[in-house]
Amino acid sequence: MKPVNGKVVLVTGASSGLGHELVHQLLEKDAIVAATFRKQQEVDFFNSKHPAQGLGVLADVTDEVAVQAGVAEVLARFGRIDIVANCAGAGTVGAVEEMSDAEARRIFDLNFFGGLNIVRAVLPAMRKQRSGHIVQFSAIGGFIGYPGMGVYAAAKGATGILGEALAGELAPFGIAATVLTIGVFETQFAGRSLAYAERKIDDYEGTPAGKFRGAIGNLQGKQPNVPEKGALAIIHLMEADHPPVHAALGADAMGGMRRKMACIEQELVEWQDNAASTARTVEGV
Repeated sequence: MKPVNGKVVLVTGASSGLGHELVHQLLEKDAIVAATFRKQQEVDFFNSKHPAQGLGVLADVTDEVAVQAGVAEVLARFGRIDIVANCAGAGTVGAVEEMSDAEARRIFDLNFFGGLNIVRAVLPAMRKQRSGHIVQFSAIGGFIGYPGMGVYAAAKGATGILGEALAGELAPFGIAATVLTIGVFETQFAGRSLAYAERKIDDYEGTPAGKFRGAIGNLQGKQPNVPEKGALAIIHLMEADHPPVHAALGADAMGGMRRKMACIEQELVEWQDNAASTARTVEGV
């Protein structure tokens, strides 16, 4: 295991949830932490609390110019970035048909393109170092397409696939990438941070999507996982000599992933003859 003490870790979405707790736990373990915030007062407060060991960066991850400037600020201060925790994100609820174009693009901008901006900004320095670790924060909702969260699931699924591709692309440079499939944690994801589609189609009432829309708010305060333990588990992955490409965070996430993989395997077996029917014959037809 390689301890995080002394390593420079860039954490996005540090103002709340898992990102906030991860920053706290990293500082406790003597890592050097650069944390992105969207409000200047949050940056100022962080810098006043951690003048030597931390650096607050004002950057909305959806703003590519701000991200590039923020990463340059981190590199100017610390000279390197060893680990990136792409935490920034938020959820949205609604059937796919209910989502407007603007709502869908907003959730992709934050959950997918924001992380992509960070990755593109840090990779030149990491390639020069020939070392680094990028942790892509996906979710069980990005591994399983839950009715009622289709657009969010698609954005988080894209985040995971991007991380999987990065693992293959960056391995030759000594850079690891991990897709973190996160379960349900006691954060404000199901509370004040959660957005709902403005349009509501009555026909979905009583369907899985409609029931989900009505029930997810009741989850607040009943989540099975706590951020403090989640942050420690993430740091454990960061300290691995050979980090995994895929990792679950929470027993609920692990169980959901296993159930989906079993269902896929069952369907593949049932339809394997149909899948194989496309093969070229000896006659070339």
